[in-house]
Amino acid sequence: QVQLVESGGGLVQAGGSLRLSCATSLGTFSTTAMGWFRQAPGKEREFVAAISWSGGTTYYADPVKGRFAISRDNAKNTVYLQMNSLKPEDTAVYYCAATTLLRKHLYTESSEYNYWGQGTQVTVSS
Repeated sequence: QVQLVESGGGLVQAGGSLRLSCATSLGTFSTTAMGWFRQAPGKEREFVAAISWSGGTTYYADPVKGRFAISRDNAKNTVYLQMNSLKPEDTAVYYCAATTLLRKHLYTESSEYNYWGQGTQVTVSS
């Protein structure tokens, strides 16, 4: 059974930083594209960032460009999301996801991911 476990969420003041981690049990992690999504109360889940299997290609949603950075350590089967200059509108449950699709370097649609973590809460106070 594949497991994705997020950690690193919490309460932070606006302008602060957090680093989320997502540890996986994927045996094919080093060839698996990964992504981060978030869901705020009353809103649909939205794409945040994605990274190719090698880490050489990344892509970000416009609201987080220049503030967030996705990275991965294939030796540790872990993907990270460094979040800087946090804003109250970044408040959400953050999910990491993995896809076994291989036709593209990375994916931005939630429907393209077939493994999900349980989520970690990020709350940014003003």
